[in-house]
Amino acid sequence: MPIAARAFAAVAADKPLEPYRFDRRDPGADDVAIEIKYCGVCHSDLHIARNDLGGTRYPVVPGHEIAGVVTAVGGNVSRFKVGDRVGVGCMVDSCRTCPACQEGEEQYCVPGMTQTYGSADPLGEPVGQSITQGGYSDRITVNQDFVLRIPDSLPLDAAAPLLCAGITTWSPLRHWNVGEGSKVAVVGLGGLGHMAVKLAHAMGAEVTVLSTSDRKKADAERMGAKHFLINSDKAAMKAAAEKFDLIINTVSATHEIAGHLNLLARDGTMVMLGLTTEPMPVFAMPLLWRRRSVAGSLIGGIRETQEMLNFCAEHGIACDIETIAPDQINEAYARMEKSDVRYRFVIDMARMN
Repeated sequence: MPIAARAFAAVAADKPLEPYRFDRRDPGADDVAIEIKYCGVCHSDLHIARNDLGGTRYPVVPGHEIAGVVTAVGGNVSRFKVGDRVGVGCMVDSCRTCPACQEGEEQYCVPGMTQTYGSADPLGEPVGQSITQGGYSDRITVNQDFVLRIPDSLPLDAAAPLLCAGITTWSPLRHWNVGEGSKVAVVGLGGLGHMAVKLAHAMGAEVTVLSTSDRKKADAERMGAKHFLINSDKAAMKAAAEKFDLIINTVSATHEIAGHLNLLARDGTMVMLGLTTEPMPVFAMPLLWRRRSVAGSLIGGIRETQEMLNFCAEHGIACDIETIAPDQINEAYARMEKSDVRYRFVIDMARMN
């Protein structure tokens, strides 16, 4: 029998999100049915709801930072049982056979991963769903291979954003071998940035936050940043030249990045994480002179995400959150556009009317 779900969905680019009812599929042999307790609100949710990237199919239920409790499992499921605390991140399937999937990098699946919302959903046909629907809802059914275990020591509400904000910053920190003695700069102290600071600090790096003002300086220091740099302070920027091994750029709006390249040491890398929709100029000279790189990174694979969750549990790391009721989502979007959140909105599904 289909599972009735309540949600908030985007119905058009120029309209607010509204209540939406639909059916989830009954768990198949390899599926896990989850009662969603909390769902984080990511800036990419806003982009999709507003069709900023093009191609949004409506109605769509956003949300890919899902934390909840297992309510049922299929006959082939052995890793999860009813009552387990679990999470679902940005993807719910992949081809399983391409080189990326075989290497545990399902996020780079060559045909394309099945995203938690907005992707074609061949498994949704029996219940009338042509696209996947995300976590701004009270229920979801997911293949067991794309379900994460949330350690008991992590609060479910503050753990939810780890499924995107946490893994999105963890993956490049791991890939570029951050550890004791690394010098890491984080551009922007928002949902992604505050997690980058916490994780890099816990990994042993010396962390600097780059921001447009000092209003979040105390927060940055509390999270583990040793230094705080105003990027409009030309003297301070000049003094920081060639200092950093890695710059994690989390800003989701168009901004100037060329001037930041001189902050990189030889062989240093700036990793772009923010989902920007307009081009940003980069000049060759700063790259050539010190063999610097500009790179990108996209979430992480399932194995890496579980590794991140375990690391967070071991080090007592979770997101700084503000919980909201589902019917406050449009207000949250308006505030998020003004960077008025410290540091992640999380929807409390128990407050669904």
